[in-house]
Amino acid sequence: MKVICSSEESLYRPEAVRWRERMQLMKPIGDTVVLLPCSMKKPYSNSKSHMKFRKVTRSFQELIITSPFGICPRELEETFPIQSYDVAVTGNWSQDEIDESGKILKEYVKGKTVVAHVSGGYEEVCRQYLDDCIYTCVDGKPTSPDSIYNLRMELKNHPKISRRQKVLNKLKSIAVYQWGEKASEFIPEDVKTKGQFHKKILSGNKQLAMLNMHQGLYTLNLEGGRVLKDLGINIVNIDFDLKTNTVFAPGIESADHKIIPQDEVVVVRGDEVVGVGKAVMTGREMEECDNGIGVKLKHRVKN
Repeated sequence: MKVICSSEESLYRPEAVRWRERMQLMKPIGDTVVLLPCSMKKPYSNSKSHMKFRKVTRSFQELIITSPFGICPRELEETFPIQSYDVAVTGNWSQDEIDESGKILKEYVKGKTVVAHVSGGYEEVCRQYLDDCIYTCVDGKPTSPDSIYNLRMELKNHPKISRRQKVLNKLKSIAVYQWGEKASEFIPEDVKTKGQFHKKILSGNKQLAMLNMHQGLYTLNLEGGRVLKDLGINIVNIDFDLKTNTVFAPGIESADHKIIPQDEVVVVRGDEVVGVGKAVMTGREMEECDNGIGVKLKHRVKN
């Protein structure tokens, strides 16, 4: 689904506001953050400009500056809505756009060395909000041979991040984006992925979830539901024996008030996980409504 961002008012779309709020939970890895401009094509890695950048920057923490979403760490570029928003890339930024991106950017890069490979409005964000920054772009053209050469030569002076670190950080970051700060523990250190497109998330011989690449988010398996339950995240408590894949609101005793429709949730009876699925209502609505579907289950424990 395309998220159309055609004017400055798009800064205040619920999707953009929620994204910027979630970005405040994100932490960079490594000692150096490389700042890059966004692209028209999504995800950014598929664009010609980012293909050039990635030949040089893939072993570092990459951060894309973009409006109206503010910032996007490379590891989250395939998540909704950042993987499908549509906006004209003009390079001209209003002060409101600069401020919304700059505030999040400043907090994200705190304590890190920053290499800014940007121009135009992206550079203006950096100059207004960052005190110490290394600029590598020449003549306002980030993709020019001279600019790419400058970037390559500069990054030779900075320590790289291993591929395993980047993979682990990506999986943890998606969990934090989806469920909040505590969810980094959803991904164990021994995690493995399997699959060409959608990725099975495995710990030992157990599948925790599927990373659905249509939205770049996790869909839970029962084992992953048990991990999320132990973390106290997105729990829906019921007081009846599940016989179908539909959980109606009247049978729900309590629900996490942070739950919103389409969230992945864990259905618990007593102290046992009995199902996982997608919320249809908010957590508060599940508690207050006398009719309607609260959760549609993907997996449940069969008696």
